Amino acid sequence: MSIEQTIQDQIASNPILLYMKGNPEAPQCGFSSQATQLLMACGKKFAYVDILSNPEIRATLPSVSNWPTFPQLFVEGELIGGCDIIVEMYEKGELQTLIESVEVE
Repeated sequence: MSIEQTIQDQIASNPILLYMKGNPEAPQCGFSSQATQLLMACGKKFAYVDILSNPEIRATLPSVSNWPTFPQLFVEGELIGGCDIIVEMYEKGELQTLIESVEVE
Protein backbone atom coordinates (compact mmCIF):
# COMPACT_ATOMS: atom_id res chain seq x y z
CA MET A 1 0.00 0.00 0.00
CA SER A 2 1.30 3.45 -0.85
CA ILE A 3 1.86 6.05 1.85
CA GLU A 4 -0.86 8.18 0.22
CA GLN A 5 -3.29 5.24 0.57
CA THR A 6 -2.25 4.76 4.20
CA ILE A 7 -3.04 8.42 4.90
CA GLN A 8 -6.40 8.19 3.10
CA ASP A 9 -7.25 5.06 5.12
CA GLN A 10 -6.34 6.78 8.40
CA ILE A 11 -8.50 9.78 7.55
CA ALA A 12 -11.42 7.60 6.42
CA SER A 13 -11.35 5.26 9.43
CA ASN A 14 -11.07 7.88 12.21
CA PRO A 15 -13.97 10.32 12.68
CA ILE A 16 -11.67 12.77 14.51
CA LEU A 17 -8.00 12.57 13.57
CA LEU A 18 -5.13 14.86 14.49
CA TYR A 19 -1.78 14.65 12.75
CA MET A 20 0.58 16.10 15.31
CA LYS A 21 4.11 16.20 16.65
CA GLY A 22 4.28 13.80 19.59
CA ASN A 23 1.17 12.45 21.29
CA PRO A 24 -1.64 14.02 23.33
CA GLU A 25 0.09 13.15 26.62
CA ALA A 26 3.47 14.49 25.44
CA PRO A 27 3.14 16.92 22.53
CA GLN A 28 6.45 17.83 20.92
CA CYS A 29 5.54 21.37 19.86
CA GLY A 30 3.45 24.21 21.22
CA PHE A 31 0.98 24.14 18.33
CA SER A 32 0.32 20.41 18.77
CA SER A 33 -0.05 20.96 22.51
CA GLN A 34 -2.61 23.72 22.03
CA ALA A 35 -4.58 21.69 19.48
CA THR A 36 -4.75 18.60 21.71
CA GLN A 37 -5.80 20.66 24.76
CA LEU A 38 -8.69 22.20 22.85
CA LEU A 39 -9.76 18.86 21.38
CA MET A 40 -9.65 17.24 24.83
CA ALA A 41 -11.73 20.14 26.18
CA CYS A 42 -14.43 19.17 23.66
CA GLY A 43 -14.75 15.85 25.48
CA LYS A 44 -14.65 13.28 22.68
CA LYS A 45 -12.08 10.63 21.94
CA PHE A 46 -9.89 11.41 18.96
CA ALA A 47 -7.23 9.51 17.09
CA TYR A 48 -3.80 10.91 16.43
CA VAL A 49 -0.77 10.16 14.30
CA ASP A 50 2.66 11.20 15.56
CA ILE A 51 4.34 12.56 12.44
CA LEU A 52 7.74 12.61 14.17
CA SER A 53 7.74 8.81 14.42
CA ASN A 54 6.22 8.51 10.92
CA PRO A 55 8.58 10.50 8.66
CA GLU A 56 6.94 9.19 5.45
CA ILE A 57 3.57 10.54 6.60
CA ARG A 58 5.19 13.81 7.66
CA ALA A 59 6.72 14.20 4.20
CA THR A 60 3.62 13.14 2.24
CA LEU A 61 0.63 14.52 4.16
CA PRO A 62 1.05 18.18 3.06
CA SER A 63 0.67 17.18 -0.59
CA VAL A 64 -2.33 14.92 0.18
CA SER A 65 -4.14 17.55 2.28
CA ASN A 66 -2.90 20.68 0.48
CA TRP A 67 -1.97 22.06 3.92
CA PRO A 68 1.72 22.80 4.62
CA THR A 69 1.95 22.83 8.42
CA PHE A 70 1.25 20.64 11.44
CA PRO A 71 -0.86 19.88 13.35
CA GLN A 72 -3.65 19.02 10.92
CA LEU A 73 -7.15 18.20 12.16
CA PHE A 74 -9.52 16.06 10.11
CA VAL A 75 -13.16 15.61 11.14
CA GLU A 76 -15.26 13.05 9.29
CA GLY A 77 -12.75 12.95 6.44
CA GLU A 78 -12.55 16.71 5.96
CA LEU A 79 -9.51 18.85 6.69
CA ILE A 80 -10.47 21.47 9.27
CA GLY A 81 -7.06 23.12 9.42
CA GLY A 82 -4.15 23.77 11.71
CA CYS A 83 -3.65 25.27 15.15
CA ASP A 84 -4.75 28.84 14.35
CA ILE A 85 -8.02 27.63 12.83
CA ILE A 86 -8.63 25.21 15.71
CA VAL A 87 -8.11 28.02 18.25
CA GLU A 88 -10.32 30.42 16.31
CA MET A 89 -13.11 27.84 15.98
CA TYR A 90 -12.86 26.97 19.69
CA GLU A 91 -13.09 30.62 20.74
CA LYS A 92 -16.25 31.03 18.63
CA GLY A 93 -17.77 27.79 19.95
CA GLU A 94 -17.66 26.25 16.47
CA LEU A 95 -15.16 23.50 17.31
CA GLN A 96 -17.25 22.25 20.21
CA THR A 97 -20.36 22.13 18.00
CA LEU A 98 -18.49 20.31 15.25
CA ILE A 99 -16.94 17.76 17.62
CA GLU A 100 -20.26 17.17 19.43
CA SER A 101 -21.90 16.31 16.09
CA VAL A 102 -19.44 13.47 15.40
CA GLU A 103 -20.32 9.89 16.28
CA VAL A 104 -17.30 8.32 17.98
CA GLU A 105 -17.19 4.69 19.04
